[in-house]
Amino acid sequence: MKAKDSKNFLEALDELEREKGISKESVLEAIELALLAAYKKNYGEDENVEVIVDRENGDIKVFASKIIVNADDLLDPNKEISLEDAKKIKKRVKVGDTLKFEVNCEDFRRNAVQNGKQIVIQKVREAEREHIFNKFKEREDSIVTGIIRRIDNRKNIFIEIDGIELILPPAEQSISDVYRVGERIKVYILSVEKTNKFPKILISRKNEGLLKKLFEIEIPEITSGIIEIKSVAREAGSRAKVAVYSEVPNIDTVGACIGQRGARIKNIVDELNGERIDIVEWKPVIEEFVSAVLSPAVVSNVTILEDGTARVLVEPSQLSLAIGKNGQNARLAARLTGMRVDIKVIDSEALKEEENE
Repeated sequence: MKAKDSKNFLEALDELEREKGISKESVLEAIELALLAAYKKNYGEDENVEVIVDRENGDIKVFASKIIVNADDLLDPNKEISLEDAKKIKKRVKVGDTLKFEVNCEDFRRNAVQNGKQIVIQKVREAEREHIFNKFKEREDSIVTGIIRRIDNRKNIFIEIDGIELILPPAEQSISDVYRVGERIKVYILSVEKTNKFPKILISRKNEGLLKKLFEIEIPEITSGIIEIKSVAREAGSRAKVAVYSEVPNIDTVGACIGQRGARIKNIVDELNGERIDIVEWKPVIEEFVSAVLSPAVVSNVTILEDGTARVLVEPSQLSLAIGKNGQNARLAARLTGMRVDIKVIDSEALKEEENE
């Protein structure tokens, strides 16, 4: 490699490190491995050599290591060198020493470097993919902000986050969101997995984790651990329920989440484009918790059956509130409590008991 080419080569690696965050040293090590493979392919797999790229000037050198033996004992020229030949390279040596010396490799420099180019490119790509994986793995289960770059005809949203374009698929979009190219948007990093190619990074605007993280951002008492989010149930873009709890006596957990004049919850609702959020206090007594979760309905009685079903009795006037539009309130209550919720009108239940008698 010419001096000018070597300088440009090292400058390119510096730029790669700055722009992509890929370690210059890791790339140089990958290049050395690639060139070593190329050298052995051309000069023999049994050659005991190493390829070194000078970190200061980019020059490529090949060094062989051989054990010094008497000429009569020379069996493997790839790994051994006679004492007579060794002294031509270095005078003060003796039998049994290992001699490391530079190999004349002009032909290799002209040909093998070019042959190894694709291997080097592949190693750089692997290093970049590893960097991207590590970068986003650290952000798994968190919210990041990106810019919408384009929307395809399948309604996939392409969002640029720190120079990387990720896809928000329709299955992870909220029905209340309106996506416009050029706008900034918050997304939840649901999972990051390694693959043979680009890391699989799943982002979401629909997942319950997004709502939970928004609560942590907006409500300091949750961040500090004074208030704990026990469970979240969400039908994105429509309605959600969040159960909160605190071991600190006399703290208004629901009020703290709502904030003064509703400021805290308003910020969350605005981010979710009007999604309705019910905040309920988690209770250790499951009957009381189920009753609270079915708010705004007033529950008359809750009984936990042997199969784990919560049998809920309400007045006729409360039935529609308890079930909710298209059964939404009951569905969210079941998901929030982890139980099957069976809602019945109190009068009809009484009639059934009379019939059984």
